[in-house]
Amino acid sequence: VAVLLSCVVLAMTDHGHSSHRPHHGHGSHHKHAPKHHAPVHHAPVHHAPKHHAPAPSYHAPAPSHHKPTYEEKAHPYEYTYAVKDDYTGNDFGHKETSNGDGTVSGSYRVLLPDGRTQIVTYTADHYNGYQAEVHYEGEAHYSEHTPSYKAPAPSYHAPAPSYHAPDPSYHAPAPSYH
Repeated sequence: VAVLLSCVVLAMTDHGHSSHRPHHGHGSHHKHAPKHHAPVHHAPVHHAPKHHAPAPSYHAPAPSHHKPTYEEKAHPYEYTYAVKDDYTGNDFGHKETSNGDGTVSGSYRVLLPDGRTQIVTYTADHYNGYQAEVHYEGEAHYSEHTPSYKAPAPSYHAPAPSYHAPDPSYHAPAPSYH
């Protein structure tokens, strides 16, 4: 407001001119220097934001009940199976026992393609791990190698030539002397 009022007062002051026509004369003409007032700037007013604490969002956990865990103990067991089929040539079997304290022992046998029988006897426990002994019964027999692939007879025959050489159509001119 003060700035606006200063501008209005300044505009209304007489600077020594009585009219707008040219002034002729010998007198001295004095003009008063205009007065300018420095503008007044007010610092902006900042209001601190109001702080609202959030409502607590914590909820007590739902009660949980865990089922008691029971240690499963090893139970003694024993099983055996075997296959001997002369038609297909299958011959294998397996036998295993457990004494209930975590020790397992057993053996299995397999007829190999070379005619021998492989027999594996093993024990396993939590201290020593898996330990196996392997031995073979019988003698290995290998058949004579016969190739199952026979190269086919060549079916390609060289083509008969169908091109005949042409007769020469050029005759040398007889010599002429002038």
